[in-house]
Amino acid sequence: MFRALRRYRVIVDLSIAGGFLLVQVASQFSVRNGLASVMLVVIFSGALAVRRLSPALALGGAWLGAILQMAFTLEAPQPFDLAVLAILFAAASYGGSVLRWIGLASAILGSIIATFYLVFFNGGRNPLGVNLSSLPSMLWSGVLLFFGCLATLGLSWTLGLLARAVRRSRQSREAQVVAERDVIVEQERNRIARDMHDVVAHSLAVVIAQADGARYARQADPNAVDAALATISTTAREALGDVRILLGQLRHTQGETPQPMLVDLDALVDQLRSSGLVVSRETVGEDRPLGTAQQLAVYRITQEALTNALRHGDTEQEARLIFAWKNDALRLVISSAISDPLGAEEANPGGHGLAGMRERAVLVGGSFSAGVDDGRWIVTATIPLSLEAVAV
Repeated sequence: MFRALRRYRVIVDLSIAGGFLLVQVASQFSVRNGLASVMLVVIFSGALAVRRLSPALALGGAWLGAILQMAFTLEAPQPFDLAVLAILFAAASYGGSVLRWIGLASAILGSIIATFYLVFFNGGRNPLGVNLSSLPSMLWSGVLLFFGCLATLGLSWTLGLLARAVRRSRQSREAQVVAERDVIVEQERNRIARDMHDVVAHSLAVVIAQADGARYARQADPNAVDAALATISTTAREALGDVRILLGQLRHTQGETPQPMLVDLDALVDQLRSSGLVVSRETVGEDRPLGTAQQLAVYRITQEALTNALRHGDTEQEARLIFAWKNDALRLVISSAISDPLGAEEANPGGHGLAGMRERAVLVGGSFSAGVDDGRWIVTATIPLSLEAVAV
């Protein structure tokens, strides 16, 4: 029955009602039936004070005041009757679906009753003593009065309904903005999660490969241990720096941080080669410029595919990295040998890596596929040269 209102709104409503009460009480002491008028002023002022806190209670108070006003046979309208307009506005603007229609019915019924009272009873007249010759003019006046009352009360109710629609529209727009912001934040977090997976998985694969290689080569070539440890240290430091950047992005959504580009692929390939993976790189066609998002997608797909080759493939055989440049796209092919040829037909690595590579390609308007072909695991990604080319 009572709505939740902020404190300042309650204070504003009480202040308005208090001012209305003081003004009306001061004016009613000088008229006939001043005590009855003051009581009605108190009722209407109370209804005005709770019009937003409890529109139903306010509407009931308005009806009580109107009925007592007619019972006291006071002349109408009185200045305190203006409170009815604000109460009808509040019923339409803040009331529930049932109360809104009750407010409309009150406006119509109130117009009928007010018209009948003003024409036949206002000023204490006796309707039985009305001259029949003046009855047609009274009826005509009643018709005009009815439409005047209905227009006044109905306008207040309509304005309240309009204010409700405007408020709901504003809330809907605000909710839409919040939803869009949440989607953007979620997309950014997913991007960071993909980067985190790529960085950690690649770095740990390199560290594990170097550590295993150093352990096996310790007896035959002690110098290889130092080289392996140096590679492990460098890889771990780079991974730590990347992870710190990504965690910083999670804490602070604003700002951009450097992302790996195509020029960083040489360092990536050298790092994997030092970990024991034999990698050959081939370029077909003339190099073309790629957008930042496309370069990041190419780097991450290459990183994930070669890391999988190091972790799950046959490192004694060559992994091939092919860049085939076309007029409108780059076709990236990473081919690696499968460590278990007998299980080649069932090879289908899952997890976040494969899904992440596919998502990176799709997000820049490209395509992705991965599967077994002649005992080798083939990853193929087609990356458009620019987002504008995709739109065309």
